[in-house]
Amino acid sequence: MPDVDGVTGHAAAVGSSGIPAARALRRWVRRARRAHHSGSLGDVLSDAYTILLLVALYGWGGVTGIRRYLKSPESQTAQPEVRYWIAVAAALATAGLVWYGLRTLGPLLVTPAGQAWLFSAPVDRRALLAPRFAALVGGTGAGGGLLGLGAAAAVGPDQAATLVWSAVAGAVGGAGGAGLAVLAQAAGREPRWSRLLGRGLIVAAAAIALVVVTAGVCPPSQGWCRGIALPEPLGPLTAGPALAAGLAAVAVTVLAGRALGRVDRAALTAGVDLAHAATAAAFLLDPSMLTAQVESRRWRAVGRVRSGSLGADRPARYAGVARRFLMLVRAELRRRGRDRAGLALAAALLLVMYAIAVALPEIEGSAHIVLTYLVANRLASGLRAIARSPGLRRALGGRDAVLHAAHLVVPALGAVGWYAAALPVVRPWGWLDAVLLLGLVVAVLRTATRRPIQHGGPVADTPFGMIPVDLIRQVTQGPDLVAGLVVLELVLG
Repeated sequence: MPDVDGVTGHAAAVGSSGIPAARALRRWVRRARRAHHSGSLGDVLSDAYTILLLVALYGWGGVTGIRRYLKSPESQTAQPEVRYWIAVAAALATAGLVWYGLRTLGPLLVTPAGQAWLFSAPVDRRALLAPRFAALVGGTGAGGGLLGLGAAAAVGPDQAATLVWSAVAGAVGGAGGAGLAVLAQAAGREPRWSRLLGRGLIVAAAAIALVVVTAGVCPPSQGWCRGIALPEPLGPLTAGPALAAGLAAVAVTVLAGRALGRVDRAALTAGVDLAHAATAAAFLLDPSMLTAQVESRRWRAVGRVRSGSLGADRPARYAGVARRFLMLVRAELRRRGRDRAGLALAAALLLVMYAIAVALPEIEGSAHIVLTYLVANRLASGLRAIARSPGLRRALGGRDAVLHAAHLVVPALGAVGWYAAALPVVRPWGWLDAVLLLGLVVAVLRTATRRPIQHGGPVADTPFGMIPVDLIRQVTQGPDLVAGLVVLELVLG
């Protein structure tokens, strides 16, 4: 047994049952990592300084930009009550999405090496997970506090009490949400209250946004929506509610800490593959790594489905290329019908578009183009699968142009339908919309048929450092055309 304390390491590391203590086991791991770690303390401090500098610069830039925009004359077209309740709906929707993200990742994660060497041993699991849990709660609390502080500084008056209580609310929400996620993870199977919490936040956000949109599109003094009026904005957070929320967050954190011993090994590794894919996608600037993993998870969640004929056994009305084309379109339509999450996302983004038209009418044209692209790109998963799999194209047969065209039909129809549904709050239909729709379909095609990213292209030396020009060109293939369409809409719209 390795020496831990220098004198009585064996006695300190091993209890009466002969099982090593969790603290001693973590100490051995740290020693082993330091022995094989080539970096220095200066490298760690340099990385931390870079991260903090980027957060401070972009955070301050975002806060000042929002303040300047909200105080500009062109942003005064919407009523303060409308923007307030839209902001409340956005906060609830963000909380719901963060909750789903935490539950998808774990939130407590253990790498395969840790599973094999640490968590498969008969060591106190609660003691092993305690540092990870403390880091999770502290990180989410600090992140929530920064978001609350930034939101108050961006939209509220410069009052110290408002800034402090907003930061406290964000920190309490972040820490309490992490504790609730750990409680759900310790339950093994997804508990009912966890599903209801995520759905409740999203439904509440949608309900508030729907009321605001209804009141904004149809004024209360006209027609069937007479009597719909938005309530006055709530007052700033005070000490009483903040104290109650803080006590609730502390209670949840304590319960989650006691439940750490019930977190099984399957729950600890459920989101490892997704976390690794997200990390690789961020470092290599290749979103396809993450989207492929998310797509695989989505279709595994669908489970068993009812099979059906695509028309191959029917009498052939068309021959050759036309018959193959129609069968592929029918198969893609059936796939989209089984993807309920995609349909829900399209409906949610339509509500977002109407909310933007009510609260931020000066950017509704640009938002219309960007959101249409997001909806169409979400429907182009079949096109991406065909374009990135030569073996699948060979198995289906036919020319690549026919396969791409067949799988582009559904995204194109989705783009046209969603664009037309959101157009009434932007402007009447005109020739510009036909040009924009054609450009959006081409942008989706460029994005979906993009080749795998190559990291060996030319690099430009600039005052901001070395910039991989070819890599940026590959990543922006598709979104660059969308940016051009936004500029065209701003000029001619």
